[in-house]
Amino acid sequence: MDAESLTELFRPFGPVVVRRLFSGFGIYHRDFVIAVVIRGDLMFKADEKSAPAFAAAGSRQWSYQRENSKKPTFMPFWHLPPSAFDDEDELVKWAKLALGAARRREAVKTVKARKKAKKK
Repeated sequence: MDAESLTELFRPFGPVVVRRLFSGFGIYHRDFVIAVVIRGDLMFKADEKSAPAFAAAGSRQWSYQRENSKKPTFMPFWHLPPSAFDDEDELVKWAKLALGAARRREAVKTVKARKKAKKK
């Protein structure tokens, strides 16, 4: 997957910006990171509200093993269900869920920052 093919894939959802990120890409919609591509795997942002939908679709959460750890580290991204690559409506559904998760995460960060600023 390259930036051009990702932009085309997301076209039914709306405009996205694809930026280099680590060893892959970050996919942004209106300044929100909604998806990443790591080692060729497309994964969508999720949270406690949207993750159950990904799990119910048979998706896997992105995890990795740290060097000196016995437990995997789970990231807030879930693999896109394979059927969504060929179904524009399904891709849009997952992208909207990812955007909702990104917006909720940003709202939490904003509240935390305001609380921290008040303490000073």
